[in-house]
Amino acid sequence: MSIHPLAIVSEKAIIGSNVTIGPFSIIYDNVRIEDNVTIESHCEIGVPNHLSGGNLLVIGQHSHIRSHSIFYEGSIFGEKLTTGHRVTVREKTIAGKNLQIGTLSDIQGHCTIGDYVRFHSNVHIGQASSIGNFVWIFPYVVLTNDPHPPSNTLKGVTVEDYAVVATMSVVLPGVTIGKGTLVGAHSCVNRNTEAEMVYVGSPAKKICATGGVRLQDGSDLSAYPWVNHFNRGYPESVIEAWKRGEHGLTGGQST
Repeated sequence: MSIHPLAIVSEKAIIGSNVTIGPFSIIYDNVRIEDNVTIESHCEIGVPNHLSGGNLLVIGQHSHIRSHSIFYEGSIFGEKLTTGHRVTVREKTIAGKNLQIGTLSDIQGHCTIGDYVRFHSNVHIGQASSIGNFVWIFPYVVLTNDPHPPSNTLKGVTVEDYAVVATMSVVLPGVTIGKGTLVGAHSCVNRNTEAEMVYVGSPAKKICATGGVRLQDGSDLSAYPWVNHFNRGYPESVIEAWKRGEHGLTGGQST
């Protein structure tokens, strides 16, 4: 264990082996940090709050939390969580393994997030969002939750497995983004989408099946399902499962 002398670590916190905590970081009482985790400088981990129900913040093994990030108590993160800088995560977020949260992104709590999800920088995940496995959400995307703001009504967004939401898009409260859907840049999605279709515009309209999008690498192959040509950062076991067709996608047939 390597705790910088300028870090503040509660005696009540549970700290695993081979954990590194940088200068000026604060680890509060209600925290469990598992083995082989790095927490850089100026982080607050396990911030107490009345909405957490007194639950632990759990940071899974082999995680890396970069500087100036804030995690409230009451959430659970699987192994290999990775963040950029200045990330904020509120209470009661339950996330699977290998979640990546980009710089300046925030997760507003009471959310469920699957395995191998990728949030790029400046992403806002509204409270009560539900996100599946292998989802990509690109910079400046906003998942909303209030159908008539300001109000006490929350309708979280659902994003199903393998969906991609491109930069600067907004998804309105209660909307479900279907499995394998592609939402084009600068779109506003105000209704549920069909699986493996492309939606573009404000309001977003169905354009074509994802199989109609071609790779711009000279091959003229279909860009979707993206698992057929992109596997950087995924373990070999996942890649082999994709090769066997276990992703459950249709193969990107155009219509």
